[in-house]
Amino acid sequence: MDALLQIALIIFPAGGVLLTTIFFLRRETSKELHSAQIELKKQRQEYFLPSRVEAYQRSVLFMERIHPNSLVMRLHNAGLPARALQADFLKAIREEYDHNVAQQLFVSPQGWQMVKNSKEETIKIINIAGNQMTATSTGMELSAKIFEIVAEVGELPSEITVTFLKNELQDLF
Repeated sequence: MDALLQIALIIFPAGGVLLTTIFFLRRETSKELHSAQIELKKQRQEYFLPSRVEAYQRSVLFMERIHPNSLVMRLHNAGLPARALQADFLKAIREEYDHNVAQQLFVSPQGWQMVKNSKEETIKIINIAGNQMTATSTGMELSAKIFEIVAEVGELPSEITVTFLKNELQDLF
């Protein structure tokens, strides 16, 4: 029994020291791992931040370029029939979108969804105006109708999206 007690007196303190050592080593390793994760996140942000900033810039530019007023001012051709000008407007929107679709990699999912919705709403405005034209309507009449619809709508989805994207970009800093 004496031998068993002597072994217990040696094993229990040694076990306590071992468990304490394991506890502190795990805690230290956890701190180092957490520190490494923070450093990795910081490096990723430094690497991707310029791309994200550019994506927000290009997304805002896309919103500005497909704004109905901007489209009319940029593509207006009074000599074209209304239907042909409508097709030009829709083609320009599609091309702008296709040119900027990769920006969704760096813009938040909510931000990109708003960009897509704004594009669709702009297409609707142009189609609503186009559907009110007759076969003999001119590009001038279509442009006037688009301006009229824009004035009735008030704040357009593209304007709301630009504000959202600007605020989201500010949150990155």
